[in-house]
Parts: sequence; C-alpha cells; structure tokens
Amino acid sequence: MGVLESDHNMFLVFMSCVVALVAGFTGLSLTRELSHKPLFQRQVAVALASIALGGGIWSMHFVAMLGLQLPTLFYYDAAITLVSALIAILLVGAALVMLHFAERTPLAIAIAGAIVGIGILGMHYIGMAGLQLCRAIYTPFGIVTSSVVAVGLCMLAFWIAYGERTKRNILLGSACFAVAVCSVHFLAMAGTQFVEVPSLSEFGPTMSNEVLALGVIFSSFVLFGTFLWVSVTYLVARPVGEPVDAVVATPVVEELAEVQQIPCERDGTRVFVAAHDVALMRADGHYTQVYTDQDRLFCVWPITEASKRLLPTGFLQTHRSYLVNPEKVSRFERSKDKGRVMFEASDLPPAPVSRSKLKQIQDALGGKTGAVHAG
Repeated sequence: MGVLESDHNMFLVFMSCVVALVAGFTGLSLTRELSHKPLFQRQVAVALASIALGGGIWSMHFVAMLGLQLPTLFYYDAAITLVSALIAILLVGAALVMLHFAERTPLAIAIAGAIVGIGILGMHYIGMAGLQLCRAIYTPFGIVTSSVVAVGLCMLAFWIAYGERTKRNILLGSACFAVAVCSVHFLAMAGTQFVEVPSLSEFGPTMSNEVLALGVIFSSFVLFGTFLWVSVTYLVARPVGEPVDAVVATPVVEELAEVQQIPCERDGTRVFVAAHDVALMRADGHYTQVYTDQDRLFCVWPITEASKRLLPTGFLQTHRSYLVNPEKVSRFERSKDKGRVMFEASDLPPAPVSRSKLKQIQDALGGKTGAVHAG
C-alpha cells in the first residue's frame, strides 16, 4: 500500500480556524455572570456552553477535513463521527461543571483545561478513525506534539478566561482556545499519512463528503447564530448595581465595581444581600455565616473567597475567620493583646481581633468617634 499524496483547500482551512474562534468566544461567554442566576438557568447555560465548545471542536475538525484533498474517494463512518462529537461535548461539559458547580481553585482550573485538551485529542483521533476507504497512519512526533499542545494551550486558555472573569480575559481565552484547537488538528495532520483501504469497515452507515458538509453547515449555522446572540448581549451596558459574575466559591478577585451582591440562602431559597448591608461574615467550615442588622444567613463562599472579594471594597479582616464592615462598627475595644469589634446593632455578636491585626484594625477604625477604646 502506497502513501497517498494529500493537500488542503486553504479557504476551508481558514474557515475552520474562524469556527474555532467563534466556538471559543460563544462557549466561554455563555458561562459569564452565572452565580446570581437560579440553579436551573446555570445548568442550562453550562449545557449550552458545552455544546458550543464541544460542537465547535467537532465543527472545526470536519470543516478542515472537508478541505482535505486526497487522490482517492473516501467516506466517513456516521456512527464513529457522531461518537467523536459526543466525546468532545461530554468532556467539555465535565470541565465546565467542575468550574461552575465546585470550588474553583487554581488546581481545578488547570484540571478543567487539561480535560478539555484531552477532549480535543479524543475528538480528533476518534473522528479520524471514522475514515472509510483510506486509513490514517500516525507518527510519534504528531501524537506527542499534538497532545502536549492540546493540554498546554487549553490549560492556558482556561487559566486566562477563568483566572479573572473580565470581558478582556474572556476574549483572550477564546483566542487561546481557538489556537489550541487549530494547532492540535494541524500538528496532528502534519504527522499523519494516508493509505488506501480496499473495503469498508461497516461499523456504521457511511456518509460522503457531501453529506458531512450538510451536517457541518448546520452545526456551524447554529454556532454562528448563537455567537451573534451572545455578541449582542456581551456588548450591552449593564445597569448600575446589577450583580455580575460573582461565581460561587471561586478564588478570584473581581473588579471593585462588580462586587455588588453576596449570594446567600434563607430557608433553602437563594437570596442576594448587598455588601453594604452586611455587618460581619464568620467562617463556618468551608462556608460562611453572613450577619446583617436583622438576619443571619448562610453563604457558600469560603472565608478566603469572601476576603478576596470584599477586602478591596473596604471590609476589614479582624481575624482569619471574621470579616467586618467598618460602616456597621460602633466601637473597637482593646485589652492588652486582645481586641474585639462591636456593632451598632446590639444583638450582633462581637468580632474578635487577632493579636497580629490589633494595630491595623485600631488604625482603620480610629477615625470614627468613640471607635477606639484602649483597655
């Protein structure tokens, strides 16, 4: 069996890269601002983002494959082609679930990016296995290079897009995701040769390039339509005071103007409390208790997350387990190497001040009349 000469249609190569970029932007934008939405809406958004990213990986691959030119007729196994799409969507979905329904740590972001990279690889090589009447032969260089690039660039893309959920970072993460998908495909193809096979494998029904083109056109049409919809909502100015992407349990710092609401629960119902209404927050295991003048609420943020979000807004950390709003403080009491903060609402518990923070808290509250009392 002789090796077949192969070439590519450069227009379709270009279009495949555009599809990857559109998919990245659409999928990563669909998951913005989810924390203030009900659980069902978050689930729907993550599902749609998984389809956009996973389906975009599949569409990019087969747009590029439509541009593959071989000196022989070849077909695709429809069942294997479908499996390749499902693999990409499911693995991307697993990564997004990890990021949006669990604690988003740097390690979680890295693992999620690696999972998406594996999804790209799985989609590519399973999709290539669906070729009929010709067979792909891989070189170690192509496999190793594409694998390293897939995992590395996807980890970078997710680190950028989820390290800080700003519009700029989402755009940069989308570009990095597109580079990852395109690089994996073309690096793998550069290390791939094709040989003619005399018969069909008959694993599933076969389809020609023309039938595949119809499927790719349909998926791309849906993807570009979603892209236009997301683009419009992405550019619309947000009303002042509207909560933004305060994602539950994420250890990232949002822009000061975006920290408006704290997601809490009251009797099993999701509520949002304005930060300026909170008097103190106290660590409760991996979660926190939120105290206002009238209520005590449960918040799924750990104290480290609350600190990163609220300290830039003026909150003070009096103890590793306590955050206080200085606007709600009535006085600061100090006795030797101990201290505590008292609140205007008399039924609120005092917040202890650790020895290492006594000077800092005393200085911060010293400007308030009657705030500082040395014991």
